[in-house]
Formats: sequence, C-alpha cells, structure tokens
Amino acid sequence: MSDTPNVTIYSAEWCGFCHAAKQYLDRAGIKYTERDVDEKREYAEEAMQKSGQTGIPVLDINGTIIVGFDRPRIDAALAA
Repeated sequence: MSDTPNVTIYSAEWCGFCHAAKQYLDRAGIKYTERDVDEKREYAEEAMQKSGQTGIPVLDINGTIIVGFDRPRIDAALAA
C-alpha cells in the first residue's frame, strides 16, 4: 500500500478558495489531479454527486470528501 494520498480537487479558474486549496497542497508537496468544473460539465456533476452540494472546491482525499478550503479537515484526511 502506498503512503501517497490519492487527491482530486474539483475547482474553477475564477474560484479564490480553489486557488488557496491548490497552493496549500502545492506547498505541502502533495500531488493532485485537478478537475476544472467549467471545462467539463461531467466534472461538475461528479463533484455534486460526491459532495451533495454545488460549492467548490471539492477535495476527494482517499475517498474523504471535503467541501471548501478547510485546512484542519484537509490535514486530517492527508494524515489518515
């Protein structure tokens, strides 16, 4: 089993909290897959299905879904 977290972030170019979340992950050296919800409608639908909400960013960290830039929850999910 790998210690590298599997991270996907659903975001949009215009979203300030999305940029903050990506910068936070970048500074921590965490690699992630970015899915731009404006670029592909299916990414927006995927994010909504996972989170039950329409807000972004949505982070999927090893199956833990976090809506918004919630540093304590991101840290907890990365540590799990």
